[in-house]
Amino acid sequence: MVFWVFGYGSLVWNPGFEYDEKVIGFIKDYRRVFDVACIDHRGTPEHPARTCSLEHQEGAICWGAAYSVGGGPERERLAMEYLERRECEYDAKTLVNFYKEGDFSDEPSLTGVIVFTSTPDKESNKYYLGPAPVEDMASQIATAFGPCGNNRDYLFLLEKAMFDIGHEDDYVIELANEVRNVLGIVGKGIPKDKKLTGPTHIPLKSHIPAIQLHPLPEAIAMDS
Repeated sequence: MVFWVFGYGSLVWNPGFEYDEKVIGFIKDYRRVFDVACIDHRGTPEHPARTCSLEHQEGAICWGAAYSVGGGPERERLAMEYLERRECEYDAKTLVNFYKEGDFSDEPSLTGVIVFTSTPDKESNKYYLGPAPVEDMASQIATAFGPCGNNRDYLFLLEKAMFDIGHEDDYVIELANEVRNVLGIVGKGIPKDKKLTGPTHIPLKSHIPAIQLHPLPEAIAMDS
């Protein structure tokens, strides 16, 4: 028995589990949003990070990567247990249709693909932050940090990962550029003639003394 899981956040560039196949493609009627609190990877309970989830929107598409896991019940169990620990702030598993890049059929390439999602209800889902003005989200993302690193690096790595697979997300770019504004970084976005290197420690302009940045700890496999 093989299962497929769709990654639209850090799973795109850092799956962290053994898989058999990775396929680039998209799902329909969902868009990427940054409405979920992360308190144990890129943030803390006192200062939660914002990580992405999916919001249902008719006609939208969300690009990402689908991974297949087979090889027997034990291997599949270990992969799912890892994913459930990693995605612990997502309270639901949704089954979606997946459309492979380059497949122009109206029929999905895969059905029953698992995707971790978050219920958009603050009363029933303690990790749901809800939407906020982009400036407020950028300020939160620029300053949050946790055991896996800085929230801003999560966003910049997602921006780079979408560029690398050839399907940039305008919302991710807008939010990343707003974070750069908060941090006072000169230059915006990913140059079209070359790809970004990984995020580095970024000094602040002197006119933003209120923000305290923290160095990025050694990366570990688990992320949200």
